[in-house]
Amino acid sequence: MLLKTPQAREPLQASFSDAANPIGLDGIEFIEYATAEPQALGQVLEMMGFRPVARHRSREVLLYRQGDLNVVVNANPDDAPSANHGHRWPRISAIALRVRDARAAFDFVVERGAWGVPTHPQVMELNIPAIHGAGGSRIYFVDRYRDFSIYDVDFVPIPSVDQHPPSVAGIDFFGVVQYIGPERSNDWIEFYGELFGAELIPDEERFGIMPKGTLLRAPALSPEKRFMLQLVEPDLHVHDADECLQRIGLGVPDVHAAVHALRQLGVEFVETEAAHTEQRGAISKTYLGSVVFELVHREAKPVAAAGKPSC
Repeated sequence: MLLKTPQAREPLQASFSDAANPIGLDGIEFIEYATAEPQALGQVLEMMGFRPVARHRSREVLLYRQGDLNVVVNANPDDAPSANHGHRWPRISAIALRVRDARAAFDFVVERGAWGVPTHPQVMELNIPAIHGAGGSRIYFVDRYRDFSIYDVDFVPIPSVDQHPPSVAGIDFFGVVQYIGPERSNDWIEFYGELFGAELIPDEERFGIMPKGTLLRAPALSPEKRFMLQLVEPDLHVHDADECLQRIGLGVPDVHAAVHALRQLGVEFVETEAAHTEQRGAISKTYLGSVVFELVHREAKPVAAAGKPSC
């Protein structure tokens, strides 16, 4: 069950945002991996152009960054085993969404049936509200992402390291691919539509070289921060499949240039008859049993209007 029954929901309050973007969504703040082998995952991330920039003050958590992309590697002993469901390989355990007001966004989605996650911040840690997502993952709501961010409170910068390393070949977040159970597309479409205002993409509009599944586009306060959600059901003969956030989609203006640059860093890409590099996209080989990155061609993003912050 994705959402609470109407009888178990909080009384509805007046919406604090517009119908098209009910929680004031403004893009992805970070993607979190849980892993028992953080060094191995860190090596993969560095091949993809990410650089370690900060350590958590009290947990075994490391922040990697390139451009406007943040990836959190969580190796905290209390977090990684449960997030990985007993497996050794890394797993996408959380996605953090930028919103206008984190507490208001959390209250809004809980009122509409989302399952809240109890949080237990330690001393000097922020209390970041979250709900349950696919396969035991969490969806966080973050409203500190401009001049003063969550990392200024919870993380300590690594000395002598550039805190804002440039992105490789213009890489940014394009979206997230989620594997779902058989005949569960409608449930997840309702989940993302009801809570976040995500809209279905017509079947004739496809992106990348892995177009299987159902596509949704999330709204954003800034048009250039909109991102995609791709829901992929298992093949017909599969009756029991784990639901999970399976891989990150990375948008690039020139796929061939990005592939060339990443190959120089050591990344290997799948080159088969069924899936191979072309201008629409490319997909990396699978690292550490589960870590895959998909490149997707995207047009140049619109420039933010003068006088408005670009985050």
